[in-house]
Amino acid sequence: MKTWKKIAIGVGAVVLVSAIVGFTVYQSHKNVVTVQTGKAQRLDLIAVVSASGEIKPKTYVNIGANAFGKITKLYVKEGDQVKRGQMLVQLENVQSAADMDAMQASLDAAKTDAVAAEAGLNTSAADLNRAKSDAERSDLDWTRAQGLYKDALISKSDYDMQKANHQTAVAGLAQAQARVAQAKAQKESAEGRIEQASANLTHAADVLKKTTYQAPFDGVITNLPVREGETVVIGIQNAPGSTLMTLADLSVITAEVKVDETDIVNVQMGQAAQVTIDAIPKKSFKAIVTQIGDNAIVRSTGVSTSQQISTSQEAKDFKVVVTLQDPPEDLRPGLSATAKITTATRGNALTIPIQALTVRRQADLVPKDEKGSVQAAAPSKDLSKEKEEIQGVFVLRNHKAEFVAVDTGVAGTTDIEVIKGLKEGDEIVTGSYKVLRTLRPGSNVKVDNAAPKKEEEESS
Repeated sequence: MKTWKKIAIGVGAVVLVSAIVGFTVYQSHKNVVTVQTGKAQRLDLIAVVSASGEIKPKTYVNIGANAFGKITKLYVKEGDQVKRGQMLVQLENVQSAADMDAMQASLDAAKTDAVAAEAGLNTSAADLNRAKSDAERSDLDWTRAQGLYKDALISKSDYDMQKANHQTAVAGLAQAQARVAQAKAQKESAEGRIEQASANLTHAADVLKKTTYQAPFDGVITNLPVREGETVVIGIQNAPGSTLMTLADLSVITAEVKVDETDIVNVQMGQAAQVTIDAIPKKSFKAIVTQIGDNAIVRSTGVSTSQQISTSQEAKDFKVVVTLQDPPEDLRPGLSATAKITTATRGNALTIPIQALTVRRQADLVPKDEKGSVQAAAPSKDLSKEKEEIQGVFVLRNHKAEFVAVDTGVAGTTDIEVIKGLKEGDEIVTGSYKVLRTLRPGSNVKVDNAAPKKEEEESS
């Protein structure tokens, strides 16, 4: 055989072998899904709920106007430290002071009338006692005169005189009793006028007291929206001229934050928290949960659901207060803050990346045949069971992705605890998100844990 024929046969054999190898490789890579993987490993987990809000003192009060009038004296300025009972504001009080003086005079006059009524009652009581004595003596004389007249021992004129004296004494006794009753009524009336005058004086004193304002506790003036000479009004919340100032006790500082309704079930009293303040970067402060709100707050309006007439499907938050353990001295109310509340911890827990978790319906877990088609199965009588969603992960076994249902526990920032379904060292599919969303159980997979390209990230 000639040389060129041998070369041609050799080249043909190489091409045939290459084609066979290429076809084999193509078939082996057909329907292969490229995935990223991770390991089930043991870590210390910390579950954290993050919420934003603002710094507030635990104890503060908005001192509002209780009377209408002009501010004649303002004793403090914003930022001042004040003590309990210290004078803060003086309103115009000419009329209220005059009313109080008039009511005091009326009370004094009523007391004087009561003393006179008491004396009159005593006099009437003495007159009643004298009238009783006169009536008793007259009754004896009249009885004796009746006996003497019957025995014809006295004249008719003496008999008539004794009779008249007896009637006069009886009338005098009745008159004395009436005067005593009148004196008692006058005394009761005087005592009633005293009570009335005393009530009027209390009212006038209260009106006068409302023109002066004293500090209810030790604290700092954190807000002072009024000035001397301005006129204040009564009882209109948040209206100009109604709130005189805000007094806060800065010895105990809290952060009032809003926790999402999906996280509030994990927040408990006494849990530790870390508070960061926007105005103090790169620092965090230890805190403790001291209050958890019972009513949900609609996020868009800030109104409690208990104050709404109709129900709402909008997102809701719950108010949570955390108390800072060692706040800085220059901390100011109203500063924006973020609280990270530690709701649970797990030591040496079996964990997987959170993104590895996926959900499949029961119907999606039907096995495939060798051609990749879903095997025919007997129709299920319980259609709801086929639609039931199962939480799990894809585990790599013999270059195939097998779906394994798992029970999870505490969720950290990037990892989640696995209570049941996996063992340490299991290799699981962690990405990409597009692959996890469409991956079917039993699919052939190829592991590529290299960093994804930018184009692939944008397309996914």
